[in-house]
Amino acid sequence: MTTTLCLDFGNTRMKCGVFVDGQFIEEIVLGDDRDDTILALLEKFHASRSILSSVIDHNPGLEELLRSRTQFHKLDHRSKVPITTPVGKPDTIGADRLALTAAAVTLFPGMNNLVIGLGSAITYNYVNKFREFIGGGISPGMEMRFRSLHTLTAKLPLVKADWNFPLVGYDTRTNILSGVILGMAKEIDGIIGEYEEKYDNFNVLMSGGDAGYFTRHLKKKIFVDPYLIYKGLYAISELNQ
Repeated sequence: MTTTLCLDFGNTRMKCGVFVDGQFIEEIVLGDDRDDTILALLEKFHASRSILSSVIDHNPGLEELLRSRTQFHKLDHRSKVPITTPVGKPDTIGADRLALTAAAVTLFPGMNNLVIGLGSAITYNYVNKFREFIGGGISPGMEMRFRSLHTLTAKLPLVKADWNFPLVGYDTRTNILSGVILGMAKEIDGIIGEYEEKYDNFNVLMSGGDAGYFTRHLKKKIFVDPYLIYKGLYAISELNQ
């Protein structure tokens, strides 16, 4: 059996997707990226391959540790990917966006895909049927909106996400929940609508830990996979081994 660890280090959490012989097995949320934490992960799963997507300043010894124990690949703009990136500065494309679009063309080859990633930021990523990553957009994510309401005002509290809220809020907390979550849902619906006016016949894929808060409020038919980024990382890992 071949075990591959797909490490995704975002602004909010450090996570790992475990694949055995090409099949996604489970997601691990890491408390930190210290050497002993990563060593324990490697030993638990007897990993032989690994790939890292990171948008943070991670442990400087991490890459060498992974390289010494596995066939390791660090995802960046020089990686072999199953898409082309005809944009002005390909080195500025986030690793997470490369992974999401790689997953889309792997799961839905020969089709146009709009991939929406819900994390610290919302990313909109359009890749056409010719596997060209055209670009997209970036806007604040859910946690960022909650925090900005709290830190940039004098009295508004920091609210935690909750799917159970009314359309018409009856106190400060439910007003914020309704405004942030429904506001994001309407933004997503609106962005999809703009793409529909410009492009014909495309899939909409959504991924990220926050996806569950919005799907019930969206009007559009969307393919939701919370593990999409790992599947993209795995596909890229296979290309680069």
